[in-house]
Amino acid sequence: MGRGAMGTTVTTEKDFSKPIVRRKRMSARNDGSMRTVVDAGEFGTFTTDEPTQHGGGGGGPSPLQAVLGALCGCEAVTFHRTAAELGFVYEGIDFDADFTIDVRGRMGDRSVRPHFQRVRVEARVRTDESTERLAAVVEETEARCPVFNLIRDARVEVDMAWIQV
Repeated sequence: MGRGAMGTTVTTEKDFSKPIVRRKRMSARNDGSMRTVVDAGEFGTFTTDEPTQHGGGGGGPSPLQAVLGALCGCEAVTFHRTAAELGFVYEGIDFDADFTIDVRGRMGDRSVRPHFQRVRVEARVRTDESTERLAAVVEETEARCPVFNLIRDARVEVDMAWIQV
């Protein structure tokens, strides 16, 4: 039995007349190197660093890799919620992602944006649902996904490929 509407209670009536605001907090500690340990409270800690060939200690993903991981995770969460609302059943999603960056921006060239130039994600959805139903979930997922929209709104070229497997 797949994830989705099965066993999930979803409220279909939503009152959007008032803001529904949540605040999340984290703390982070840098040790004077490129390594930073982030305390996510009840979820434990994670570390960002740079690879040794870039002057870091190799103790974790780079901050930009962490953002790319957050994109995949956020797409998965948003897809799951949307699938539940639409009664779409799936077994899971496998992601492959990469980004390109012109490092001149982070090296001080202000004519070059210091963040992603392009992000590519391939999401392989394991489902027996129709391609039309998958397309409906994907459209709603991309409209709702906070990290996807954060990256896109920064004028980053985002290539998302959703593939039914």
